[in-house]
Amino acid sequence: MNRRSGRRWGWIATACVLAGLALWGFVIEPRWVAVRVEPLGSSAWQAPPGLKVAVASDWHLTSRSAWRVNGLGRAASVVDDINAAQPDIVLLPGDFLAGSGGDESLPIEDMAVVFGRLKAPHGVYAVLGNHDWWHDGQRIAKALAAQGIRVLENASVQVPGHDLWVVGIGDHSTGHSDPMRALAGVPSEAATLVMMHDPFSLATMPRTRGLVVAGHTHGGQVSVPGHGALIVPGAAPREWAYGWISHKGRRMYVTSGLGVSILPVRFNMRPEWVMFR
Repeated sequence: MNRRSGRRWGWIATACVLAGLALWGFVIEPRWVAVRVEPLGSSAWQAPPGLKVAVASDWHLTSRSAWRVNGLGRAASVVDDINAAQPDIVLLPGDFLAGSGGDESLPIEDMAVVFGRLKAPHGVYAVLGNHDWWHDGQRIAKALAAQGIRVLENASVQVPGHDLWVVGIGDHSTGHSDPMRALAGVPSEAATLVMMHDPFSLATMPRTRGLVVAGHTHGGQVSVPGHGALIVPGAAPREWAYGWISHKGRRMYVTSGLGVSILPVRFNMRPEWVMFR
């Protein structure tokens, strides 16, 4: 093989590798949903025996065909999977819709009907994300509530039959975060399931006893081995992009979520929903 032929085959090989990476990152991985199983209790508190808590964040539902990853059909399929796992409680930490309002044709009420199919004997709870507020936060909250989903914006509620409270903290990036108000009605020694959209709210949240979860970051969508997330939206540090993080004696799980934002790409960061048990 002469030098010219070798160079040509080198370009062909490079093009094939790039095409394969593009296929993986834009077509396969964004739709390859993982089901994670994580411990619900910890050394700091003992969860009620047998309790299962499902967390599914950042759905980013859209009807735009060119950028579509999650539509109503795929969301319904994930809802079926969650129901099949029989959680006792479902937490939805926001960003139900993609885009910023005016650029999507997916009806809010149709979206809410899909989430209304979630089944959990101790309730389905939600907070709103930045994309939800950019669309119409009040309308989305009303639509979810009409489907039996308890929307907790800087509010809390006791789980029926348990000495356990669900707490929802508003989105930090849109100025709705108020952790003190969210926890104001919770007894000081009570166990809590705290959800927030933007993980940065942990920085100003009082210490609690229980599970804390967040979304928003998508794990960066692209995670480079040895480096981590390329981009993390909001004020949270890059180290808070995904998984279990610790801050001043507090511990939180940041989920990679189910959808995509800006670009319909994921690499080394699969979409997921999580079962804590």
